[in-house]
Amino acid sequence: MLWTSRPRTDAIVSESAQALPSAACFPVEPAPVSIRRRLAAFVYESVLLFGVVFAAGLAFSLVLQQRNGYTHHNAMAAWIIFVAGAYFVGFWHKGGQTLPLKTWRLRVVGPDGEPPTLARATLRYLAAWLWFLPPLVLHPLLDLSIPHTLALVAFWFVIWAASARFAHGRQFLHDRIAGTRIVAIARQSTTA
Repeated sequence: MLWTSRPRTDAIVSESAQALPSAACFPVEPAPVSIRRRLAAFVYESVLLFGVVFAAGLAFSLVLQQRNGYTHHNAMAAWIIFVAGAYFVGFWHKGGQTLPLKTWRLRVVGPDGEPPTLARATLRYLAAWLWFLPPLVLHPLLDLSIPHTLALVAFWFVIWAASARFAHGRQFLHDRIAGTRIVAIARQSTTA
């Protein structure tokens, strides 16, 4: 499949939007971003987050001179959750995008179409833990083995992602809870 075989409608939409008097005059909701595209950005985000978590864990270990993973493991988990939260909330609040969202031309916006407020971005981060937390809580409660827990996490992940197909605007539950949404960004024209 050739990518250039499709008509460049995003450039046409971008040019015609500049000719319009005001975006507020036309309250047209943008088409929802495909779930596949958002999940692809999610995978890319996971790869970059691995580096952020690794650096945070290394800094924690060096500062506290941690010799093994059992020493201060609860404090380290809290630190990593805090660092990941600062990473996401900071980028979402500042411009609505992390690097993977920029790469996939996506943006997190609030109800006004602007990057989310600090409170809304924080709520989105906390609600996003629902992707993983419920099945992980069942691990010690039901005394599950690690393979069973991983299978439960995978099952929950698929159910969570599939639930967006039936939601208004095809937004994930954490976006609906926080009052945010993911929107596509038109390609910038490179005419000089």
